[in-house]
Amino acid sequence: MDRHTLSSRLARIGDDLPRLSNTINAMAANTGTYGKNYEELSLDAARRAERIACSLRNLIYAADLVAKPVLMEAAAQVHGISIKHTQDIVEITLPGLMPKRTRRINTTFLTDPLYASLASYTKQHSLPHFTQCVVCFSHVFDKSLSDRRVRDYDNLECKQLLDTVAGFLMTDDSGLFCDAYHTTEFGESDCTILAVMEKSCFPGWLKEREDRENSISDFQADFQNKIPLR
Repeated sequence: MDRHTLSSRLARIGDDLPRLSNTINAMAANTGTYGKNYEELSLDAARRAERIACSLRNLIYAADLVAKPVLMEAAAQVHGISIKHTQDIVEITLPGLMPKRTRRINTTFLTDPLYASLASYTKQHSLPHFTQCVVCFSHVFDKSLSDRRVRDYDNLECKQLLDTVAGFLMTDDSGLFCDAYHTTEFGESDCTILAVMEKSCFPGWLKEREDRENSISDFQADFQNKIPLR
């Protein structure tokens, strides 16, 4: 990469930093309301932060400074992505909540590190492969913040996340091969937990979640009535 191109890209990244700082300052001034304005500010801050991170990644790729798998594994560690599995269930914990589907969010900010995490994990562990399965999204909201932050499931951008996971764990993520369920919980911090499991494991998984004191969803009725929450 020539010096002019490098300087130009660094300048664009530098221009975004004070804008991100200004948005965060505006969020701090709106913490007492958590209304529409706060939501718009938080989404704007998230978009700017993700654009900055992705621009820096692309800069490193273009300059051929660090191999992409190495950088993405480091990003996965920073994100705090964790994977654990048994013979019948794989559970992946990701930082933060899924963005709204209607917003133009760069999901590669999260899916690239997730892919690297799964690729690295499979080098040391033999993950199960599911043909018929249930995919469960647990949207965990910080219990110290307003419950007005809880959003409709059909508004969330989960497709790219599921596409990434399906490549490692599933025959296909279409309705012919998997059912999708969503639950909302309150926890210590925002995060999203994705669990992929054999269909026979779902009733037990559901019961375990219902028994947790911080769960605010009632899925037993949905399961008994065979109503998938897609």
